[in-house]
Amino acid sequence: MLKLFMIIGVVGICLSGIFIGAWTTGAEQRANFHSETREHRQFRTKISLYTGILGALSLGIAGLIWYF
Repeated sequence: MLKLFMIIGVVGICLSGIFIGAWTTGAEQRANFHSETREHRQFRTKISLYTGILGALSLGIAGLIWYF
Protein backbone atom coordinates (compact mmCIF):
# COMPACT_ATOMS: atom_id res chain seq x y z
CA MET A 1 0.00 0.00 0.00
CA LEU A 2 2.89 2.33 0.76
CA LYS A 3 4.39 1.92 -2.71
CA LEU A 4 1.04 2.65 -4.35
CA PHE A 5 0.64 5.97 -2.53
CA MET A 6 4.25 6.90 -3.23
CA ILE A 7 3.87 6.20 -6.95
CA ILE A 8 0.62 8.16 -7.12
CA GLY A 9 2.26 11.03 -5.23
CA VAL A 10 5.34 11.24 -7.42
CA VAL A 11 3.34 10.94 -10.64
CA GLY A 12 0.91 13.60 -9.43
CA ILE A 13 3.70 16.04 -8.57
CA CYS A 14 5.44 15.40 -11.89
CA LEU A 15 2.24 15.92 -13.88
CA SER A 16 1.56 19.09 -11.96
CA GLY A 17 5.01 20.41 -12.81
CA ILE A 18 4.58 19.53 -16.47
CA PHE A 19 1.19 21.20 -16.77
CA ILE A 20 2.23 24.37 -14.94
CA GLY A 21 5.51 24.56 -16.88
CA ALA A 22 7.83 24.36 -13.91
CA TRP A 23 10.65 22.76 -15.89
CA THR A 24 10.90 25.30 -18.69
CA THR A 25 13.25 28.22 -19.17
CA GLY A 26 12.17 31.82 -19.00
CA ALA A 27 12.13 32.16 -22.77
CA GLU A 28 9.95 29.08 -23.11
CA GLN A 29 7.60 30.40 -20.43
CA ARG A 30 7.22 33.72 -22.27
CA ALA A 31 6.61 31.96 -25.58
CA ASN A 32 4.00 29.69 -24.03
CA PHE A 33 2.28 32.59 -22.29
CA HIS A 34 1.99 34.68 -25.45
CA SER A 35 0.97 31.81 -27.74
CA GLU A 36 -1.89 30.32 -25.70
CA THR A 37 -5.39 31.54 -25.01
CA ARG A 38 -6.67 32.53 -21.60
CA GLU A 39 -8.97 29.48 -21.50
CA HIS A 40 -6.07 27.14 -22.24
CA ARG A 41 -3.97 28.75 -19.49
CA GLN A 42 -6.83 28.39 -17.00
CA PHE A 43 -7.28 24.73 -18.00
CA ARG A 44 -3.56 24.02 -17.50
CA THR A 45 -3.58 25.77 -14.13
CA LYS A 46 -6.67 23.85 -12.96
CA ILE A 47 -5.22 20.48 -14.00
CA SER A 48 -1.91 21.37 -12.35
CA LEU A 49 -3.64 22.34 -9.12
CA TYR A 50 -5.67 19.12 -8.98
CA THR A 51 -2.75 16.83 -9.75
CA GLY A 52 -0.52 18.71 -7.30
CA ILE A 53 -3.04 18.36 -4.50
CA LEU A 54 -3.54 14.68 -5.32
CA GLY A 55 0.22 14.13 -5.32
CA ALA A 56 0.77 15.98 -2.05
CA LEU A 57 -2.07 14.11 -0.31
CA SER A 58 -0.79 10.77 -1.58
CA LEU A 59 2.72 11.51 -0.36
CA GLY A 60 1.29 12.62 2.98
CA ILE A 61 -0.69 9.39 3.31
CA ALA A 62 2.42 7.39 2.38
CA GLY A 63 4.36 9.24 5.08
CA LEU A 64 1.69 8.42 7.66
CA ILE A 65 1.66 4.76 6.63
CA TRP A 66 5.45 4.62 6.91
CA TYR A 67 5.39 6.38 10.30
CA PHE A 68 2.78 4.09 11.84
